[in-house]
Amino acid sequence: MRAILLDTGPLVALIDKSERNHKACLEFFKTYSGNILTTEPVITEALYLLNTRFSFQKTCIDFILQAEIEIIPQTKKSLQKATKLMEKYQDIPMDYADATLVGISEETGIKEIFTLDKRGFTAYKFKRNKSFKIFP
Repeated sequence: MRAILLDTGPLVALIDKSERNHKACLEFFKTYSGNILTTEPVITEALYLLNTRFSFQKTCIDFILQAEIEIIPQTKKSLQKATKLMEKYQDIPMDYADATLVGISEETGIKEIFTLDKRGFTAYKFKRNKSFKIFP
């Protein structure tokens, strides 16, 4: 079955209708068929960005639960991997949430990502220099 990684930007845009990418993210999400995976740091980052209103944070959590988005927990091993990736890409720079997604990609082979960070995810590579397929 098809699988895609979910980054912070689209998650925020799906919840906040005032975000300029809301419509594009919503259209992609409506037509996507497959598993969606994300990490705890991505959720934390999204909730932080939505913190101006509790209703947005609650909507975000409810969305994750209802959409059956798989949340990949972080471990000591993933923290070590993220640190190495952040060091490798410090010139871009790569934040922790992005590093966890690249780490998951390397572990699972998932090459598709739902992100608004085209600059970062165009530069980030996984599994022997493979590039991500970016959506929307």
